[in-house]
Amino acid sequence: MNNTEGYITKATPLLIQSGKELKMRKLLCLTSILSISLALAACGNNNSSATDRDHNANDNLNREPEQSKEDNISNAKIKLTFDNKEVVVRMYDNPVSKDFLARLPLTATFEDYIGKEKISILQKRLSIDDVQAEDLFKKGDFAYYAPWGNVAIFHKDFEDATNDLIILGQIESGKENFENVDGTFTVRIEKVTK
Repeated sequence: MNNTEGYITKATPLLIQSGKELKMRKLLCLTSILSISLALAACGNNNSSATDRDHNANDNLNREPEQSKEDNISNAKIKLTFDNKEVVVRMYDNPVSKDFLARLPLTATFEDYIGKEKISILQKRLSIDDVQAEDLFKKGDFAYYAPWGNVAIFHKDFEDATNDLIILGQIESGKENFENVDGTFTVRIEKVTK
């Protein structure tokens, strides 16, 4: 029995040492797997980010550059004629402006509204599908006010902005002609064909 006890006693440190060694190997193996997994995940994200960047770059090449409202205008112009006076408006390139242009020529009755704009309610409302209304406008804007179905020409600035305006264009010449007209007046609106 002494031989057996000696064998067990001598073998026990080897088993303990082997157990520690086994735990270390498992820990190193798990650490390596975790490190490799994280590295692969990071590479995968970098590749997808690079792919997304390439895709977005290609999309941007195929799109026209985004421009501010003032720069995003078409070559279309309209002329408003009244009382032997003219106002020329350069139209913005948006669907509501295009809908308005498609209805020209037309005769409309304008009237003063709060001393800062001239308005005319259209016989038929313009299509405003997929168009974002704005609350920023300035003197000289030619706009459409969707809730009332009217066009408006702002001849003075004012602080009480509404968020239901769609800016159709900007007066290019003759802005002062609207400032001096009182009451109701008839306007002939047509495309400028130059």
